[in-house]
Amino acid sequence: MNPQNMIQFMSAIATFRNNHPKFAEFVGRFMKSGIPEGSVIEITVTRPGEEPVTTNMKVMQEDLELLQVLKGMNMQG
Repeated sequence: MNPQNMIQFMSAIATFRNNHPKFAEFVGRFMKSGIPEGSVIEITVTRPGEEPVTTNMKVMQEDLELLQVLKGMNMQG
Protein backbone atom coordinates (compact mmCIF):
# COMPACT_ATOMS: atom_id res chain seq x y z
CA MET A 1 0.00 0.00 0.00
CA ASN A 2 1.50 3.34 -0.94
CA PRO A 3 1.93 5.98 1.79
CA GLN A 4 -0.88 8.24 0.53
CA ASN A 5 -3.36 5.35 0.50
CA MET A 6 -2.22 4.31 3.98
CA ILE A 7 -2.81 7.85 5.30
CA GLN A 8 -6.30 7.91 3.75
CA PHE A 9 -7.03 4.46 5.16
CA MET A 10 -5.91 5.41 8.67
CA SER A 11 -8.00 8.59 8.49
CA ALA A 12 -11.05 6.56 7.44
CA ILE A 13 -10.47 4.14 10.35
CA ALA A 14 -10.28 7.07 12.81
CA THR A 15 -13.50 8.54 11.41
CA PHE A 16 -15.23 5.16 11.68
CA ARG A 17 -14.12 4.83 15.31
CA ASN A 18 -15.42 8.33 16.09
CA ASN A 19 -18.74 7.67 14.37
CA HIS A 20 -19.26 4.20 15.89
CA PRO A 21 -17.41 4.08 19.24
CA LYS A 22 -19.43 1.19 20.71
CA PHE A 23 -18.90 -1.00 17.66
CA ALA A 24 -15.21 -0.12 17.47
CA GLU A 25 -14.81 -0.93 21.17
CA PHE A 26 -16.63 -4.24 20.68
CA VAL A 27 -14.36 -5.25 17.79
CA GLY A 28 -11.27 -4.00 19.64
CA ARG A 29 -12.12 -6.18 22.63
CA PHE A 30 -11.87 -9.31 20.53
CA MET A 31 -8.85 -8.14 18.56
CA LYS A 32 -6.99 -7.77 21.87
CA SER A 33 -8.21 -10.93 23.61
CA GLY A 34 -8.29 -13.04 20.46
CA ILE A 35 -10.98 -15.07 18.79
CA PRO A 36 -10.16 -18.76 18.95
CA GLU A 37 -10.52 -21.02 15.94
CA GLY A 38 -13.99 -22.54 15.92
CA SER A 39 -15.69 -19.38 17.26
CA VAL A 40 -18.78 -18.26 15.38
CA ILE A 41 -19.20 -14.62 14.34
CA GLU A 42 -22.73 -13.57 13.45
CA ILE A 43 -23.91 -10.30 11.93
CA THR A 44 -27.38 -8.96 11.18
CA VAL A 45 -28.18 -6.10 8.80
CA THR A 46 -31.55 -4.39 9.04
CA ARG A 47 -32.25 -1.91 6.25
CA PRO A 48 -34.95 0.69 6.84
CA GLY A 49 -38.35 -0.84 6.04
CA GLU A 50 -36.91 -4.32 5.41
CA GLU A 51 -36.64 -7.55 7.38
CA PRO A 52 -33.31 -8.29 9.07
CA VAL A 53 -30.83 -10.50 7.22
CA THR A 54 -28.39 -12.54 9.31
CA THR A 55 -25.32 -14.54 8.39
CA ASN A 56 -22.46 -16.10 10.29
CA MET A 57 -19.02 -17.58 9.84
CA LYS A 58 -16.98 -20.09 11.75
CA VAL A 59 -13.47 -18.77 12.40
CA MET A 60 -10.78 -20.81 10.65
CA GLN A 61 -7.00 -20.78 11.12
CA GLU A 62 -6.58 -18.81 7.88
CA ASP A 63 -8.88 -16.10 9.28
CA LEU A 64 -6.69 -15.81 12.36
CA GLU A 65 -3.62 -15.48 10.16
CA LEU A 66 -5.28 -12.60 8.27
CA LEU A 67 -6.02 -10.85 11.56
CA GLN A 68 -2.35 -11.19 12.53
CA VAL A 69 -1.33 -9.54 9.24
CA LEU A 70 -3.78 -6.69 9.89
CA LYS A 71 -2.48 -6.25 13.43
CA GLY A 72 1.03 -6.10 11.99
CA MET A 73 -0.02 -3.12 9.89
CA ASN A 74 -0.55 -1.28 13.23
CA MET A 75 -4.15 -0.42 12.44
CA GLN A 76 -5.01 0.16 16.10
CA GLY A 77 -4.30 3.87 15.54
